[in-house]
Amino acid sequence: MTSDNKKHQQSVREAVGKKREQPIDPAIGGKSALRGRIVTMNDAYDVIADGVIYIEQGNIVAVREASSGSPAGFEDIPIVPSGGTIYPGLIELHNHLAYNALRLWDVPKPFNNRDQWSGILEYRKLISGPMQIIGKSPQLVPALIRYVECKSLISGVTTSQGIQLFSNAGIRRFYRGIVRNVEQTDESALPEADTRIADVDAKDAQRFFLRLKKASCFLLHLSEGIDQTARKHFLSLQLPDDRWAITRQLAGIHCAGLTQDDFGVYGQNGGAMIWSPLSNLLLYGKTADIAAAKAAGVRIGIGSDWSPSGSKNLLGELKVARLVSQASGAVFSDRDIVAMATRSAAAILQWGDVLGSLEQGKRADLIVVSQQADDPYANLLQAKETAIRLVMINGVPRYGLPSLMQSLGAMGEGLRIGGLRRMIFLQQQTADPSVGSLTLKSAADMLRKALVQLPELARELEQPESAPRAMLAKLGSRLAQQQEWTIALDELEDSGMDLRPRLSLTGAVRGLERAAAPLSAIVQPLKLDPLTVVDDPDFLASIASQKNLPAYVKTGLQALY
Repeated sequence: MTSDNKKHQQSVREAVGKKREQPIDPAIGGKSALRGRIVTMNDAYDVIADGVIYIEQGNIVAVREASSGSPAGFEDIPIVPSGGTIYPGLIELHNHLAYNALRLWDVPKPFNNRDQWSGILEYRKLISGPMQIIGKSPQLVPALIRYVECKSLISGVTTSQGIQLFSNAGIRRFYRGIVRNVEQTDESALPEADTRIADVDAKDAQRFFLRLKKASCFLLHLSEGIDQTARKHFLSLQLPDDRWAITRQLAGIHCAGLTQDDFGVYGQNGGAMIWSPLSNLLLYGKTADIAAAKAAGVRIGIGSDWSPSGSKNLLGELKVARLVSQASGAVFSDRDIVAMATRSAAAILQWGDVLGSLEQGKRADLIVVSQQADDPYANLLQAKETAIRLVMINGVPRYGLPSLMQSLGAMGEGLRIGGLRRMIFLQQQTADPSVGSLTLKSAADMLRKALVQLPELARELEQPESAPRAMLAKLGSRLAQQQEWTIALDELEDSGMDLRPRLSLTGAVRGLERAAAPLSAIVQPLKLDPLTVVDDPDFLASIASQKNLPAYVKTGLQALY
């Protein structure tokens, strides 16, 4: 364990038991009670039309009808009316969070696999190049982290894939923030998912199989694309003795290249799929064969992938999933799709005993959505970001209506979503030192200025390290102290770790940035991607102009927003 990790865990231990007026962490949070229509997502899929959730120190003590009275110890605790429908917090199993400051890319043409688009000049100009500049600037990393995490939180996400950081001393770790991080939980009750595989294991089927069996959950990209090149990565999982390097621990992200027979093999061996339909459609014009996946018994989670070629947030991705399902013959019910982001996602992570449903003894991760539809599942899938009334993680109110937040004992930073007042509570006893007390507003301001000045920032970074970097220093002046951490950007550097098995390939890892023209000669000023669809005047127009999207997605999203 590194000294940094030891210090972080020590700070967590010191926080436990300290009494504070405001809820910070679950061990020191008080009691609360929240009333509304409750969609439990338990085994029986019980929906309580008028219920109350009782919470203490981050855990659910009871879920019962409002008429049943309060459990012991809660007789004097005021019951706060939520004014909406209460769901488990949304669990996102695929998101390259660091890239979510970037706007939706106008994908130039349909591609067949990821290697066709990840190396083109336009991708470097609009996506990988800007991220290399921001992600490798210690003065900007805290702002990026704060912004993209809040972007997830505002849409109801309480768990997501994390952001990997590394220091100039060679230390690597995952960002520990308010939204749960599947890769680094520091809790035995929440086993940590693997999302990267050593390069040598990624290219040897038997070694990959042995590594897979040691994991609780392995979230890995699998068959990203629709041609035989993409499919080869799945076929290479077959071992010489006709067994397959597939277990219940494997959660393949995308799986768009799998055939009906492939899904039969995949389901028979227990594999799970993480579905990102909008990203698949934008890049390839097709997504995974969901009817075949369902028929094969493949467990399915969901993720929005990233904002450059996907939904702005998970709430939007659920809408796309519904549209694709309906266009494919109503493959999934609305309840099935809600489960992909709650109980099914928790089961894939092996977190089902702790999260994914609203039940006694589980963690109090929940969201409240305004009630706009009689059907509770359709209510969530049709909801805009303005319908999110409350997001609670570990029993701590983190985002919502100011009145609800204050009634639950949390005060925070004010903001407006779709013109409506909201509050976000970012204070955290165990806050990651790379972000600290940086506000969302300050983070957004820093990123806006940085994106407008990308060519100038690139020129500064291209100078020798001894040269002054006045522009970066000015942008980072709001930070309490200069940070040494930068972002380990997925596949933009050879770290010896990969995000996908490459068992059929030989030679160097593909998808890495090669020597090319300097970024200062390629990048251009960009605009920061807004936090929500309702505050983005360009998003739906951009969706409507996308070359590869089917018409039913374009018109369907327009109607839902």
